[in-house]
Amino acid sequence: MGMTVIEKILASHSGKELVFPGEIVDVIIDARVARDFGGANVVKHMEENQLGLEDASSTFFTFDCNPTGSDQKYAANQHRCRQYAREHGIRVYDIDKGIGTHILMEEGLAYPGSTAISTDSHANILGAIGAFGQGMGDKDIAAAWHKGSTWFKVPPSVKIVLDGEAGAALTAKDMTLNLLERFGASTLLGKAIEMEGEAVDKLTLDQRITIASMATEMGAIIILIPPNKEVIRYTESRARKKVEPVVADADATYSEVYRLDVSEFTSRISLPGKPHNTAEIPQEQIWIDSAFIGSCTNGRIEDLRAAASVLEGRRVAEGVVLKIVPATDRVWHRCLEEGLIEIFKESGALVSNAGCAGCAAGQVGQNGPGEITVSTGNRNFPGKQGQGEVYLASPVVVAASAIAGYITSADAIPEVPEKRLIREAAVKEGVVPKDATKKERPVEIEGRVWYIAMDNIDTDMIFHNRHLSITNIDEMGQYTFGNLEGYEDFATRVKPGDIVVTGKNFGSGSSRQQAVDCFASLGVLCVVAESFGAIYERNAINAAFPIFATGEIELLKLEDGDLLKLNFETGKIQNVSKETTLESPPFSEVQMEIYQNNGLF
Repeated sequence: MGMTVIEKILASHSGKELVFPGEIVDVIIDARVARDFGGANVVKHMEENQLGLEDASSTFFTFDCNPTGSDQKYAANQHRCRQYAREHGIRVYDIDKGIGTHILMEEGLAYPGSTAISTDSHANILGAIGAFGQGMGDKDIAAAWHKGSTWFKVPPSVKIVLDGEAGAALTAKDMTLNLLERFGASTLLGKAIEMEGEAVDKLTLDQRITIASMATEMGAIIILIPPNKEVIRYTESRARKKVEPVVADADATYSEVYRLDVSEFTSRISLPGKPHNTAEIPQEQIWIDSAFIGSCTNGRIEDLRAAASVLEGRRVAEGVVLKIVPATDRVWHRCLEEGLIEIFKESGALVSNAGCAGCAAGQVGQNGPGEITVSTGNRNFPGKQGQGEVYLASPVVVAASAIAGYITSADAIPEVPEKRLIREAAVKEGVVPKDATKKERPVEIEGRVWYIAMDNIDTDMIFHNRHLSITNIDEMGQYTFGNLEGYEDFATRVKPGDIVVTGKNFGSGSSRQQAVDCFASLGVLCVVAESFGAIYERNAINAAFPIFATGEIELLKLEDGDLLKLNFETGKIQNVSKETTLESPPFSEVQMEIYQNNGLF
């Protein structure tokens, strides 16, 4: 009885002569990979369970989700992984390399017939070179690091034959979106797809990668594409050894066989929310706010050449942001050598270092609420690439849309940019002017003391920069003093009506308003200090948050929990608990006016 490609690969890596769909086998893994996303959890499992490495030379880290290190949690995770790698002799493909699954191909760690797993749901992209790749959770990866193998259920195989001649304008992304339109997200659920036919034989490696990368969106285990001569030459040059592609037996059994004519395929986009909900390029104008070219699906050199051919000599539409991220550093350098970077920059695009970009919420390419984006990514689930709406398209369509300002094809870009109509802001009914509800604010307050006898408490200690994206004051309080040693739990212990008293130069550092507003969020009545950072003082006064600058605080004999009374008009400060008094400068005329106005506005 013959076997399919997936069955042959799994059999050869599990010591079996024959395997069957539904059978569970223990598969030896040639390349075992953890990313910065999930990598720290793999390390945690290894350490907590005291697991050793089966083979460090087959074990790797790839940092591709956040190669900019712009997120504190990613930075901490990467650092922990690097430390573990140094201790155990593990190779790290660090933030300068690019997307991990592409690195596996570039470095020859994956090749036809090999097996690889990663904490990346698109590890099945390796089907582009006829290899078995699977995304797995951090527990699976840790187990494979320790044992060298992992259990896997042999999937049923499906064959898709692509016949016919593709139209000149049809891209690999278009072919993929046509397949998604045909099969949806569940028809091929849990199946291993073998893709062949005259149209497949002609596909370049980059085109194969685009198609294979979206097997996950089709619900499939993998799309395996038999390597042609070009792919074999490439993988042999990267692996530095002779490669024998795995070919299905003539009498292999498939649960289904589908034949499709690619000459009937059309240029398509995916509508927001579901990759498989596709449509032809719309006739009506869908205006966009941003565009993205990159990801493991369309960040290869051929993708970027196609985008450059559209962008060359043109400018991105006014009000549209175009972001371009090559898949790997090798691709980035090819773009530099071929002059593509210059074309991108001249067109007005932002070009980033290699990585996953917005797809993994860690680099560039994310959008905000209400923002409309057209992207070459593989997923547009709600929240996946940000809080706005995301359309999926080929690099050519994305580039053309960035120039036009609305979703369109390269042959329909207007010679003269069309002016986008700006909607008039809706007038909100029933809004009461602030003056109508203004009440006299108290000039004397009394509250429980938090006495923090420290100088130079800066704004990063008060409200760390990793939280600067927060604009809702109600959310700010929980992070107050989260970076001040000994007071990390301040937000959980402070009570509305408390008063903070501290030393010199409170609030030095950045201009962040959150370092003031976080106290108001918690209901803190006032901050008293010997002196304040200049910007912090202005921010507090303009926000009508009471701050009091006074010297000789030690005369008050303060302790945590004392009852403190302050008068903003007279400057008198009383420690009611200790019956001590301090005379200080009162609010200035400007500070009092803004305070009573409840803010600068």
